[in-house]
Amino acid sequence: MAMMVLTVYGDDRAGLVDSVAEAVDDNGGSWDKSYMAELAGKFAGVVAITVPDTKVDALVAAFEALREEGLDIVAHAVDTVPDTESHRELDLVVTGQDHPGIIHDVSHALALRGISIAELATETSDAPMGGGVLFEARMTLHAPQASSLAELHAAIAKVADELVVDFELTSA
Repeated sequence: MAMMVLTVYGDDRAGLVDSVAEAVDDNGGSWDKSYMAELAGKFAGVVAITVPDTKVDALVAAFEALREEGLDIVAHAVDTVPDTESHRELDLVVTGQDHPGIIHDVSHALALRGISIAELATETSDAPMGGGVLFEARMTLHAPQASSLAELHAAIAKVADELVVDFELTSA
């Protein structure tokens, strides 16, 4: 079986996911994991699939037909399976008044400690009582097994104090 990661982008419309799923299914593929969303009238997504080695070329050809319909879809071959034994998973939620630099400052503090962001979802919403705009980031982190949770907590607390945001760090 071949592992692939698809990137999908186009004008949002009914049936868009169905057309991608149909191409995968018609070629014996399995839809393993995905993140998809409508953002500002556009549809964007990332999909991990597996497909029989003998069907890869046919699947790529099916994606070409979707491109002709205006969907930007790219299939990326994946050669290796991630090593999940060398890290532990953590969850981090950051919330506060929206302003530039929150993701940069938090991601920089994580990168300095060898921690990768496996998943990231952000959103903004109106604060209650006309208090501006609230920002929330939800992250799944992959931290080295040897990393200190207390040290990471202290580092994020320092960044959170500088940014004037709240955070919650937990083991997944």
